[in-house]
Amino acid sequence: MKRFEDKVVIITGGGSGLGRAAALEVAKEGAKLVLVDLNTSALEESKAQILTVAPEAAVELVETNVADEKDVEKYVQFTVDTFGKIDGFFNNAGIEGKQDLTEDFGIDEFNRVVSVNLNGVFYGMKSVLKVMKKQGFGSIVNTASVGGIRGVGNQSGYAASKHGVVGLTRNSGVEYGQFGVSIKAIAPGAIMTPMVEGSLKQIGGQNWQEVGKEFVSVNPMKRFGKPEEVGYLVAFLLSNQADFINAAVIPIDGGQSYKY
Repeated sequence: MKRFEDKVVIITGGGSGLGRAAALEVAKEGAKLVLVDLNTSALEESKAQILTVAPEAAVELVETNVADEKDVEKYVQFTVDTFGKIDGFFNNAGIEGKQDLTEDFGIDEFNRVVSVNLNGVFYGMKSVLKVMKKQGFGSIVNTASVGGIRGVGNQSGYAASKHGVVGLTRNSGVEYGQFGVSIKAIAPGAIMTPMVEGSLKQIGGQNWQEVGKEFVSVNPMKRFGKPEEVGYLVAFLLSNQADFINAAVIPIDGGQSYKY
């Protein structure tokens, strides 16, 4: 039996990158999906790719600003109204923001990054946990980052927000395990997504690919991670096979965060 047969999964940031990769994996195993993103055309592209690999998949699309609490409540209620429950939640939507030293990091930019990466994750958890607590089951996977477990430099807003995601994950995992809900986070390193490509372009401009090669030269595996590799991990963590993994933060970075 497929791990997600008759399971309902919400994925934020489902229009690209890690969200799309995870959606493809759980859809192949029978999940009914609600994909959430601010970019409608990207959502449509994700749906088209999903239906290519899982033609019978039920896929609903919701254009949402995850930094708006009312919008978040709406996509959660839509899911319950449409499918009657929420088995899994990949709380993934996020942005990197601009790069700068802390003293030069703009207040508006800091607030923008935190509003999406931390507030958006909190709003999602707050709303979904009400449903899962009442059900007595469910699994949440938050997207943190290696930037949430160590310093990376020039990313005050990103680092602060992702460290906050780690704290939310651990705190809420401790709170909700008693209700049959497991909560964990992933901490991706350099995964070749559109967001990472954009970051490299901030640093290197037209020479971003050479910058990328230099960037991963210190990684024990000497390469970028692939979105599908993260998708495999997320699918496992959302499945019943990972129910006893709770309040944990799992790096997927080729070992770089453990390197002295």
